[in-house]
Amino acid sequence: MSSIHVTVLRESAVAERRVAATPETVKKFIALGAVVSVEAGAGESASIADAAYAEAGAAIADRASVLGEADIVLSIQGPAPTSLAGIKPGAWLVGNLDPYADRARIEGYAALGIEALAMEFMPRITRAQSMDTLSSQSNLAGYRAVLDAAHEFGRAFPMMMTAAGTIAAARVFVMGVGVAGLQAIATARRLGAQVSATDVRSATKEQIQSLGAKPIFVENVAGIEGEGTGGYASEMSAEYQQAQAELVSSHIAKQDIVITTALIPGKPAPRLITDAQIATMKPGSVIVDLAAEQGGNVEGAVLGEVTERHGVLIVAHRNVPSRLAADASALFSRNLYNFLSAFWSKEAGRPVLPDEDEITRAVRLTQGGRIVNERLQDQPGNA
Repeated sequence: MSSIHVTVLRESAVAERRVAATPETVKKFIALGAVVSVEAGAGESASIADAAYAEAGAAIADRASVLGEADIVLSIQGPAPTSLAGIKPGAWLVGNLDPYADRARIEGYAALGIEALAMEFMPRITRAQSMDTLSSQSNLAGYRAVLDAAHEFGRAFPMMMTAAGTIAAARVFVMGVGVAGLQAIATARRLGAQVSATDVRSATKEQIQSLGAKPIFVENVAGIEGEGTGGYASEMSAEYQQAQAELVSSHIAKQDIVITTALIPGKPAPRLITDAQIATMKPGSVIVDLAAEQGGNVEGAVLGEVTERHGVLIVAHRNVPSRLAADASALFSRNLYNFLSAFWSKEAGRPVLPDEDEITRAVRLTQGGRIVNERLQDQPGNA
């Protein structure tokens, strides 16, 4: 029985500095019996030299060489099908493949005959927690959002009592209390800010309070639950949206920093802050929009830029987890390893995905030249 070949690609997406395997996970795959190949320079942006992969037991080669033998290809973001020339039909491509955003790319994977496995479709169930790339990367994004805000903010975060007088603590408002929002709250609190937060899901009130922040919630309006599938927020009623806008408008004018994190899978990010609301904020205030790549929560946010509106800085960096490339790579690569090793068959010498398994059905996008994922069946263009 020949060994299975696991290949790690060098990322080519704009602002992508992460890598899908580290020397740690390379050693773990080799311990399972795999042969690991890494495209030359794959880890450079994450501060991992080719020599470190070689020391861990990986072979280093150009893309054509590593793809030619690949049975499983690991990536952070889905590569263009044209960049996978020479890949074997039946090979697996595993990573965050953004299925909703680029249908043509998923069709390209099907045309190549490869099995595309989208990690962001991982179900949020107990046994899949260690495989959840969205959570691991969102956690870092929430942390980095606060650091980016602090960098742009022209004042200190904590209250300081000095002989020359007292400096008031910065006021930080977090909108959206998922994984990123909770980490943003915790980080801002650690820096000494006075923190408040809001979400459409009433169950998050206790989470906000447990971190020492003040919950800001619409009360007595239909639609307060807001719990969608997989732990994400759902779209709210018009009545709730109006009440929330009024509440936010009165609160946001008093804030120094606002961090927005709201996303709805498969849809543009909801608009949380309007230009009129920005105009009520104090000059020198900062807004960090973590949803900028999905259309943005903030009116006027420009993806990849820090812009100024009404004296307020709006931060809309691309690929925020990649701004912490080393740690983000370490967590992402462990997610991939945890996924593949959980299905590893000693008899087959490779991972085997049972067709009826809940995780298999959730993450498998293409198989046998077709798009097979149920979540994509109603999308235009499916054969």
